[in-house]
Amino acid sequence: MTKDEKDLERMIGKVPKFFRELAEKDPQMYEMVMKLEGHIWDDGALTRKTKKLIAIAIAASLRDQHATRAQLAGAANLGISKNEVEEALRVAFLLAGMPAYVYGKAQLDEIMKE
Repeated sequence: MTKDEKDLERMIGKVPKFFRELAEKDPQMYEMVMKLEGHIWDDGALTRKTKKLIAIAIAASLRDQHATRAQLAGAANLGISKNEVEEALRVAFLLAGMPAYVYGKAQLDEIMKE
């Protein structure tokens, strides 16, 4: 795993397989994607922690298992509590409906044990 991928793993959790493939097949595109990832995840007006909670809520709303699980795995690296994730999922419930909440909660209970 490259230093960039280790940094990305620290920021988002599990690094998608396509990043490794992209690094091999299209290094220029990989470099651009990594630059964008860093720009998005770096602290700014919103903290990395807040961005992670938003990402979890969005992934759960889309019912994207890979993204939800990867984002939840990264949450632990940022010291995000299960209660904080549950609160973010309640926002998803309000805007995306009960299936988003139930989906996210099921992934949460599996990934982040108390």
